[in-house]
Amino acid sequence: MERPRYSLGLFPTEPVPQIVELARWAEELGYHAIYFGDSHLIWREVYVHMAACAMQTRRIKLSTGVTNPYTRHPTVTASAVASLEEAAPGRMLIGLGLGDSSLATMGMKQRRLSEVEQSVELLRSLLRGQTVTLGDAQVRLTFAPGRDIPVYLAASGPKVLELAGKIADGAILLVGTDPRFIEAALSLVRQGAERAGRRLENFRTVAWIPCAIGPRGAKDLVKAHVARILRHPLPRPLDSEDQALVKELDRHYDYYQHMKIEADHSALVPDRLVDRFALAGTLEECRERVRPLWGIGLDELAIVPYGDRREVLRLFAREVMGQA
Repeated sequence: MERPRYSLGLFPTEPVPQIVELARWAEELGYHAIYFGDSHLIWREVYVHMAACAMQTRRIKLSTGVTNPYTRHPTVTASAVASLEEAAPGRMLIGLGLGDSSLATMGMKQRRLSEVEQSVELLRSLLRGQTVTLGDAQVRLTFAPGRDIPVYLAASGPKVLELAGKIADGAILLVGTDPRFIEAALSLVRQGAERAGRRLENFRTVAWIPCAIGPRGAKDLVKAHVARILRHPLPRPLDSEDQALVKELDRHYDYYQHMKIEADHSALVPDRLVDRFALAGTLEECRERVRPLWGIGLDELAIVPYGDRREVLRLFAREVMGQA
């Protein structure tokens, strides 16, 4: 089996010029794709950043990482993606999820899986140039690319992982680095496909992993992101001690500090859990953590860099990607 590709998860926490610089740097270093976070109240506008990066890069693929069908109606997403496809033909992907911080910061809750499934069907139909029925209206996208653009479903819990196997072109796995959790997630994806009578040809699995590299303090940089992972359903149960910790995180989690390094709730996450749900430590430690992931069915690793993001990308590309 060929080695997975390496990609970048990037939250638009900085103005456009800085994000464009990171995108160009990632392309130069050989990363496969960039997945841009979409949470409109705490980060900058995702499609503005994607458009700017599309115009300043030539090869690297670009995707939402991830948007949702509630703050962005599927017709809006279809229009945005079709427009971006015109700017960067063949480089667009769509990362879709149930909605996390983008909904929570508005006081909204996640919706039903059936609604996500319907949204994927609607999105695909519009991008193919088909006319669809919405209520009493017949709706179409007048400048549709007329072809499929891959839709990846972000998933961590069993039900969403199975849904990814049933309907998506790929799965963005939000389950950390523990091979047991990744293997369990992949098994659930396969189970969903089998129940739907579907073969997973050309299906891609992307492990989304927070990453910080350095001899000191690296684990502290990713604890807020690990807290986010722990608070969502996972493909296999945590032990009783960790479940108690999750309850404590639920009480203290602040979505306006969502995955911020300085988030107050990050202090609740112990180092031992960082080792299971992130890549954080020295270069050698990161290499050792990546090695067990080979050969278990992943196609791609997307690191979310913390600290000096440009330096993390450089170190990971030159010291981990080619040697793990």
